[in-house]
Amino acid sequence: MKKMVFIVNPCSGKVKIRNALLDVVSSFNMAGYDVRICTTQYRGHATEITAELEENATDIIVVSGGDGTLNEVITGILRSGKNIPIGYIPAGSTNDFASTFGLSTDIKKAAENIISGAAHTIDVGVFNSERYFSYIASFGIFTSVSYNTPQSIKNTFGHMAYIFEGIKDITNIVPYNVRVETDEAVYEGKYVFGSVTNTTSVGGIVRLDSSLVKMNDGVFETVLVKMPENINDLNKIILGLSNSKFDDSVFEFFKSKNVKLMFENDVDWSLDGEHEKSGNEVVIENLKRAVTIVK
Repeated sequence: MKKMVFIVNPCSGKVKIRNALLDVVSSFNMAGYDVRICTTQYRGHATEITAELEENATDIIVVSGGDGTLNEVITGILRSGKNIPIGYIPAGSTNDFASTFGLSTDIKKAAENIISGAAHTIDVGVFNSERYFSYIASFGIFTSVSYNTPQSIKNTFGHMAYIFEGIKDITNIVPYNVRVETDEAVYEGKYVFGSVTNTTSVGGIVRLDSSLVKMNDGVFETVLVKMPENINDLNKIILGLSNSKFDDSVFEFFKSKNVKLMFENDVDWSLDGEHEKSGNEVVIENLKRAVTIVK
């Protein structure tokens, strides 16, 4: 019998997994899996569970939660040097990773897709040689929305909770003086938002066209938003972010394997929706096809 470790965040999203848990586990059992269920108790717990697993005694790790819980499992795999495939049942409020990777947000359907699915490798980002992210590292406006929105509000309003919080950010724009270096070019200026991504959706607010993103090509897509000088610039920014059009002068958009950002002061970042405090220098590297996802 194949061995599965099923890591469940019981507080994610609208806690839908609680009602479907028995049906999902039954489906895995009927498909020939011996399932061990582990529920997370605190932030970082999924990383600890994953790191302690014996690679040869585990055929697959299935995680049900938000993108932050998935991040913890990926972190546990990479820090421990294991090569265990992951199945992801998205149960968060926005599910940006699932949207990009084409995963069903129907819990039972997602489980069925893991059972019948194939293995796919994806890139993973390394943030200052310490933290990992599966789809986004961002700073500036909208960034705090993902980690400052109370879980109770997310559970009640879902994706709309991010919209409500994002509107607050628009009225409090603060520019950052940033120098950005890649292997190909240097960018320098005052930016109100920056994201290094491997996704088509950022908090459900900022969107990239699917033609721009490939999750295992070894490069990230970076969007830098300049400080608006007038209301016309602000309108261009809102329109460009919502329509994935970054050819206006209010944006810098580029692809690169490695990105180095230098700030005047320490900056708050969001990594897969979780808060990260950095110094005034950030180095982001792409680990090409670092983990395996089954879908």
